Amino acid sequence: MAGVEKPTMAVNIVAADRPVWSGKARSVTIPASEGGMGILPNHEPVLTVIKSGTVTVVDPEGTRQSFKVDNGFIAFDSNKLTVAVDRGSVVAAEPEDSDALAS
Repeated sequence: MAGVEKPTMAVNIVAADRPVWSGKARSVTIPASEGGMGILPNHEPVLTVIKSGTVTVVDPEGTRQSFKVDNGFIAFDSNKLTVAVDRGSVVAAEPEDSDALAS
């Protein structure tokens, strides 16, 4: 169904010393303390500790952006995700389905 927008959520990734990234996302994967965890729009409220690893954000256009983060926590409520970490930096941005684009 062309023209149907996928639901999104507001995302803020902040380090102790600066903002890292802010925008809309279709999905976010985080390195939760008990293992990888995916967050989608309209997820139930959650507050959890995260460990050092990679946060991956898929934006509304389907671009996958990766961020290296150190320990922190996430809070999700009312379609707003906050990722608060000690340190964070951009790793990469690439189309969500880079194999399909190459063919």
